[in-house]
Amino acid sequence: MKHLHRLLLAATLFALMLWPAGAAPAPFDHAYPLLDQVLHSRVKDALVNYAALKADPKNLHAALDQMAAVTEAEFNQWTPPQQLAFLINLYNAATLRLVADHYPAKSIKKIGGWFTSPWELPVVRLFGQTNTLDYLEHGVIRARYDDPRVHFALVCAALGCPPLRGEVYTAGKLEHQLEDQGQQFLATKAKNSIDESGRVLHLSPIFKWYAADFEKKSGSVQKFVAPYFPAAPRAALAQGDWRIHHTDYDWSLNEWKPAR
Repeated sequence: MKHLHRLLLAATLFALMLWPAGAAPAPFDHAYPLLDQVLHSRVKDALVNYAALKADPKNLHAALDQMAAVTEAEFNQWTPPQQLAFLINLYNAATLRLVADHYPAKSIKKIGGWFTSPWELPVVRLFGQTNTLDYLEHGVIRARYDDPRVHFALVCAALGCPPLRGEVYTAGKLEHQLEDQGQQFLATKAKNSIDESGRVLHLSPIFKWYAADFEKKSGSVQKFVAPYFPAAPRAALAQGDWRIHHTDYDWSLNEWKPAR
């Protein structure tokens, strides 16, 4: 019995020697495999199957748990594209969870209360604190990253929003993804179009709400949007100032209902 006890003790000590003291957690996976799976399976043509997401939310919850575990010190070691991709993904994922939790709400604006908008609810876990979508967008993303194209990527679960991609944002593809978002959004005629004969730009209210961001980058909203239009109207936009008319914003839920 003594011999057996010594063998067990030796085996235990050997195992402890192999286990690294204070082993650091695995580094964050910037491919976002769980969130990417959610987007690939629940998003079609920029619309979301919220019913399926509500019925089986485990991958979305796990993805948000992984992002919540990132410390500010770890985040600060990342490149700016890695940081911005992370924050965009976090905003969109937190919005998906908020809507799924309250589904079948017909609009994100139905979530909240008389005195609290959905963007003021504590639903975003970041750096050990729980904050709001408003704080993430205005207090972090817009405050720290001088790129108005984020307004083409942050999706508030409404049909009036830019399209929700069926993939995550990643550092290596971020430049292409943001440009592609701008191309898709400006090509949606119900939201953005050009009246060359009347010299009128019909633009989404996003360009009114965040006009200062676009003006800071390009001097004017007109100059910012011009490169996203085809060659002929782009040339026309280069000739003097045009009048801007803001289109209606559709707050209906960006919902995809698969055929039964």
